[in-house]
Amino acid sequence: MTAQLIDGKAIAEVVRREVAAGVAAFKEKHGRVPGLHVILAGEDPASAVYVRNKEKAAKEVGMAGEVHRLPATVSREELLDRIRVLREDRSVDGILVQLPLPKGLPEDEILDAVPADKDVDGFHPLNAGLLASGRPGGMVPCTPFGSMRLIDEAAKSIPGFSLVGAHAVVVGRSNIVGKPMAQLLLARHATVTIAHSRTKDLAAICRQADVLVVAVGRADLVGKDHVKPGAIVIDVGMNRRDVDGKSKLCGDVDFAGASTVAGAITPVPGGVGPMTIAMLLANTLKAAERHG
Repeated sequence: MTAQLIDGKAIAEVVRREVAAGVAAFKEKHGRVPGLHVILAGEDPASAVYVRNKEKAAKEVGMAGEVHRLPATVSREELLDRIRVLREDRSVDGILVQLPLPKGLPEDEILDAVPADKDVDGFHPLNAGLLASGRPGGMVPCTPFGSMRLIDEAAKSIPGFSLVGAHAVVVGRSNIVGKPMAQLLLARHATVTIAHSRTKDLAAICRQADVLVVAVGRADLVGKDHVKPGAIVIDVGMNRRDVDGKSKLCGDVDFAGASTVAGAITPVPGGVGPMTIAMLLANTLKAAERHG
């Protein structure tokens, strides 16, 4: 079996077109465009790249916004003050604090300062609580949100596939991906198992999965022997490996091996990554529509 490739770039482009149309309609109705503001503290190279990509994507769909670049020496009080200003600005619909923060800053306190209705990352305790309790209305973390869209797109080409009653295994238990991913799958009536890097006989657990989502951050944690024939495999991992003296991106799944068994699989790069930014734009539009 050769797995169907789940093209995250192509699906993300569809989402961006949907958002761009929504932004145009919003502008026509309200006389303004949605505003996304990103706070970047410090000079982490990877964070700088992510923020540039978010800024570019927002502009491409017609959103307004700004990147607030602060030094690594920024104090807790200064950062909270900046969030307070954005919180009170009615032109700001979405606020994103890029992680990781410089050492010494209280991450939970900073993230909690972003109001739930402008929390387009979906990290605020209120949004997490709404998701966990199965209540609609909250913001959903972008990576799990995008992963669900990938699963739905892949399912269209698998005859008879339905998430209802399917067994989904989520490998990873983070608040950013693993836990919300499990909750989204439960909301779609899947039977969900949460595993992690310390799970005993991880391969046996994974082989039960009709849908396997891996988000641990360990290269090649999941191999061919972890995958049920015909399963949908979503690889959230983003790792770097030295190949012939060059640093290359790879996921948590051994793509070459798993793709000979799976029914559909995401590549790294080009799978989940593009969807994360696309769903950030979708969340910002959703927040703007609520603000009016």
